[in-house]
Amino acid sequence: MKNDSSYSLGYSGCPNDTFIFKAIARHLIDLNSYGFNISLEDVETLNQNAEKQKYDITKLSFAAFGSLSDKYALLRTGSALGLGCGPLIISGPGRRISDKKDDKKKQIIAVPGLGTTAYHLFRFYMDDLFPGLEVQVCPMSFEKIMPSVLAKRADFGVIIHEGRFVYQNMNLELKADLGQWWEDKTSLPIPLGCIAIRRDIDTSVACDIQNLIKQSIDHAFSNPNAAYDYIKGYAQEMEESVIQQHIGLYVNDFSRDLGDKGEAAITLFFKKAQESGLMQPFNAPLFAC
Repeated sequence: MKNDSSYSLGYSGCPNDTFIFKAIARHLIDLNSYGFNISLEDVETLNQNAEKQKYDITKLSFAAFGSLSDKYALLRTGSALGLGCGPLIISGPGRRISDKKDDKKKQIIAVPGLGTTAYHLFRFYMDDLFPGLEVQVCPMSFEKIMPSVLAKRADFGVIIHEGRFVYQNMNLELKADLGQWWEDKTSLPIPLGCIAIRRDIDTSVACDIQNLIKQSIDHAFSNPNAAYDYIKGYAQEMEESVIQQHIGLYVNDFSRDLGDKGEAAITLFFKKAQESGLMQPFNAPLFAC
């Protein structure tokens, strides 16, 4: 069992993650002798690096966790769950997913990686509303999705992150809100991203780190302007209003503690993914502590 005082920590440069972890990154709280070697990468890269167990503690999409549960366990803090915060399906004006293309080719759907929660939700949605409809899925990094739809290299795009705040300015139309669809079907929040810790780390250490993340979130809520340059430094291309919308949407009470409702949402998400053949059943407990 790994048990030392220094741990590698990976999360994204998105405002919700930098907001959550800024008190740890800038030593604004007492870290209780723990040290963290911090790296920031996009979530899909974090998902891929988790296969190699690059980081002791890492941000992951809940979808990616499905194939990593033998290596990592979930923490109950730092997650992105919520209402009204799910991925969106967008397209150019006047398009419908069910439309037949003139050349009889399949509709091309750009998605932000096959290991993402967004893709899993898209699959759940299609199976529910368009069973049997064949489409061509094209995975790409999330920042390329809207430009691909605008350039007509893709017919539709599944967008995440700040895309939901700016697509209207690009003459793109909303076709489906996958988060709203999930909420209507389940009455539960949508599970997007989680914080996971290697299973070979001692349980007591996992609980300590879980508590430090909770303290970091509490500090961020109590002192939103402290170390704000840390958030801004990784979001230089975002307008201030978009940064605030991003934090407000993805950091909430579920981030601080999943609670019973958050745990129920995660359990149901994994159940649906297993029923759809996107995940294998888990053999180990979901949570580290």
